[in-house]
Amino acid sequence: MAHAFFGGIHPNDMKAATNEKAIEQLAAAPAQVVIPMSQHIGAPCKPLVAVGDTVKVGQRIGEPGGFVSAPIHASVSGKVVAVEPREFGMGGKMLSVVIENDMQNTISEEVKPVENPDALTPEQLVEIVKNAGIVGMGGATFPTHIKISGGIGKVDTVIINAAECEPYITGDHRTILERTGEVIGGAALLAKMFGLDVVHVGIEENKMNAVEVLRKAIAETHAPVVVDVFHTRYPQGAEKQLCQAVTGRQVPPGALPAAVGCAVFNLNTTCAIYRAVYQGMPVVSKVVTVSGSGVVEPKNVECPIGTPISHLFDHCGGLKETTFKIIMGGPMMGLAQYSTDVPIAKGSGAILAFAENEDKTVENPTCIRCGKCVGVCPMHLEPLYMYMYERKGMLEELEAANVLDCIECGACTYTCPGRLHLVHTFRSGKQKVNMAKAAAKAAAEAAAAKDAEKAEKKEA
Repeated sequence: MAHAFFGGIHPNDMKAATNEKAIEQLAAAPAQVVIPMSQHIGAPCKPLVAVGDTVKVGQRIGEPGGFVSAPIHASVSGKVVAVEPREFGMGGKMLSVVIENDMQNTISEEVKPVENPDALTPEQLVEIVKNAGIVGMGGATFPTHIKISGGIGKVDTVIINAAECEPYITGDHRTILERTGEVIGGAALLAKMFGLDVVHVGIEENKMNAVEVLRKAIAETHAPVVVDVFHTRYPQGAEKQLCQAVTGRQVPPGALPAAVGCAVFNLNTTCAIYRAVYQGMPVVSKVVTVSGSGVVEPKNVECPIGTPISHLFDHCGGLKETTFKIIMGGPMMGLAQYSTDVPIAKGSGAILAFAENEDKTVENPTCIRCGKCVGVCPMHLEPLYMYMYERKGMLEELEAANVLDCIECGACTYTCPGRLHLVHTFRSGKQKVNMAKAAAKAAAEAAAAKDAEKAEKKEA
């Protein structure tokens, strides 16, 4: 039985443009790929290649820079022509490896399928996941091997997130229909790693054809998987809301799903685990929905990691002249882009372009204190007060209002009649709170060191 979560909204899903379009391969591969050395939460990778080196598909080109990190691999074969900062989808620039594509798609000798996958231990499977550079490919980009190894023995419910609740995005939907075996196989591997009898796949009821395909495959293969169907409501795919929907457990403020015995994995992540184990292939490509009113012919496209988004737009017939905004990700949680040179990364699920009369911003956004934002916040927060505290620089009050628990889903911004930039404000507020906490910690440590120095002088 599905459990309802508090709040949420029902935006027009805008999926009709692509939900019946099969995943396409690029008609022409990009002449160059730009592969950022940070495609995960944590320290950026250290480049393993230099200008002039020849690389092959699946070859490791980025070594993890710390414990919370994941290796990065070449997505095409060819020659490294630059190792330098380039435009980055998260803003600013990031050290990147630029590869000139030789169009040969030569597979690296490092790519080796496991001879007997069924004989692998959970520990061996986790090591394969680690070496494949798999991260949360729905956008969170947390290294998957850390989530798995940290949850073994503690997690009793594993959930595959196939909700795909953001408007426009349909890549997961198409993946279920076209690559059902990868979904079921990856879920079975997760069940083995966690030592569980069953893994849950959570999906919204606006994808019933995908539900039927999954259930048929599960029945035929006797896979340790069960499909949970939820009402269509945003943000059903947020991991805390997904945990509540499947188990009825609520993740406490400031905690992660593991605190209530759950672990959530994106559908693309699950498929990547399957490919790493059964094909030996690390993360080198991504299924991306290219859509929005500014795109001439919306499509679902699979492309190499590092493909410039301009190349994807070209594959989809280009952009309309009236296009005014490009977003990487969904319209609710995605980030506006200032350049079409930005490359696709592991967490890029969509590239959207908007045109004509879709700009709904106003010159002077004003809070009318209607409280609608409070009613839709799935985290039980009070966005109108958080907005006021951030604008007035009241950081202690902002932290006390639990701004750090905000999942930046955008439900409050969507429903706000005053058109306030709420999510943008909360992102800024989080940074200010964290910077203030870091400054306070540094000051306390400096004071303690000074007191210790004085004490030593007195003893001397």
